[in-house]
Amino acid sequence: MEDIYGKKPWLAFYDKHVPATLQYPETTFWETVEPAFKHDPKRVGLHYMGTPFTFKQMDEMSNRFANLLKKVGLKKGDTVGINLPNLPAYYIGLLGIQKAGCVLTGVSPLLTAEELNHQLKDSGAKVLVTLDALYPRVIKGIGGTDLKAIVFTGIADYLSPVLATMGKMLKKIPTGKVLPIPGIEIYHFKDVMKSMPATFVAEKVSMDDTCVMQYTGGTTGLPKGAELTHRNMVSQMFQVTTWLDTKMGAVVGMTAFPLFHIAGLLVCMAMMSRAITLIAVPNPRDQQFIIKNMKKYRPNIIGNVPTVYLELMKQPGFRDYDFSDVQYFASGAAPFPPEYIKDFEKIVGESKLVEVYGLTETSPIITANPRYGKKKPGAVGIPFPDTLIKIVDPGTGEALPFGEPGEVAVKGPQVFTKGYFRKPQETANVLRDGWFHTGDIGKMDEEGFVTIVDRLKDMVNVSGFKVFTRELDDVICEHPDVDMGATVGIQDPNRPGSEIVASAIILKPGIEKSDAEKAKIIEYLKGKVAPYKVPKRIEFYDSLPTSAVGKILKRELRTMMTQKPK
Repeated sequence: MEDIYGKKPWLAFYDKHVPATLQYPETTFWETVEPAFKHDPKRVGLHYMGTPFTFKQMDEMSNRFANLLKKVGLKKGDTVGINLPNLPAYYIGLLGIQKAGCVLTGVSPLLTAEELNHQLKDSGAKVLVTLDALYPRVIKGIGGTDLKAIVFTGIADYLSPVLATMGKMLKKIPTGKVLPIPGIEIYHFKDVMKSMPATFVAEKVSMDDTCVMQYTGGTTGLPKGAELTHRNMVSQMFQVTTWLDTKMGAVVGMTAFPLFHIAGLLVCMAMMSRAITLIAVPNPRDQQFIIKNMKKYRPNIIGNVPTVYLELMKQPGFRDYDFSDVQYFASGAAPFPPEYIKDFEKIVGESKLVEVYGLTETSPIITANPRYGKKKPGAVGIPFPDTLIKIVDPGTGEALPFGEPGEVAVKGPQVFTKGYFRKPQETANVLRDGWFHTGDIGKMDEEGFVTIVDRLKDMVNVSGFKVFTRELDDVICEHPDVDMGATVGIQDPNRPGSEIVASAIILKPGIEKSDAEKAKIIEYLKGKVAPYKVPKRIEFYDSLPTSAVGKILKRELRTMMTQKPK
């Protein structure tokens, strides 16, 4: 078959400021970020709940943290876990870890003690930065690990005295008692910032050394650590800032993406490289906090998962906000329902939404809609500079024609090459002939725009017919009574090897959960999709299981739907 993807039809739709290929610097993460910190050292680099930190302060504080890592005995390549929401210690820790030549692994605060133990053991983490409120769980999860030290912080750390006192009095700030652990050194982050020297630390690392190790669930088994090198991350930072036409300084950015997720980490790193002031959002589900801080700091760049935007759209304070200062809204980590895009842009401004797509293993972004140019609702855009994408048959690996769904395969400077930490077989399964096979089902049109149809593992097999749940979810959400819908396949008890289509639905306020409503939705779907795609089972819920960034967790949903409904 002719190499239709090699012709790169997407280049015709690049914005004028975006070249087909970029010149990437041979500088590590800190070497790339350092000029931005020197650009205007007195400028605020981070706003945390009313407390500002200048770039100069962040530079000095990260030196103190790097010196602590050296004192504890960490060497180049050792791993440090950060088990926090978006608090100052995360931003400072990120910088200090890189200065010390160590590897950051983001550890979700939502992990159970067992899950925490797996990541700490698997990554070989030597130091863990955590929250005092999480300490009881941490104690249960550190058995058999290589931890030498724990650094703890609190939500009230760096709040103004008035806010800290009021929060504790009203019991709105969770805290926890920190107890000694035999054989492990315990440090309070604020004490470290006072006691450790601020002398500059700059451990020499190479572009191909690991910068961050982010854990990803994958389709089977326990989470795996994807090793992303300095070359991967710096290349991605340049791709993102070039694509979005991001200038140095004088800009304020805001994102509710958690830093322990690759999307939040990349946004933070990219913004730091352009001396952009960051607004910390510790709780992505607190819409009123987000709106309040938008009004206070007037961000120019906003990035969130679609569910955060959809919840904000319901808030009068967001709908009435003056969005004239906002240049664009980036959306990623999950599809933005096409039927809501017009409604969103009616509120924020036409063509301001920029959807992106990627994975942990790709640092993470591989496609995006142009910032200024042509966008296609429902599509996740076109490949980044120096990024090749093809759609292949999942079974044979052969390239498929434009418009035909298949597995998305990608190569580019942001795609991991070191693979999964200490897992050569799992790495070989996804890295084949220089291409990373994503496990996502997508299609590309003749202009190079990519649409993600489903995860390969979420595709439903109905007696040999393929049902792409993402497409069905979009149709379900178009029903006027439906607020949110998600579809999975569950085993058909009457047909071994086959599945039935099952949909979980959240109805809009005021709509009654009833058999009559189920029948109404099914009748609607019969007029929209092929008969084998119509759900054989519909269940109404008040909420659906989601990840920390708002992705619907279909594995958990499948378990819910498999259980006998109450």
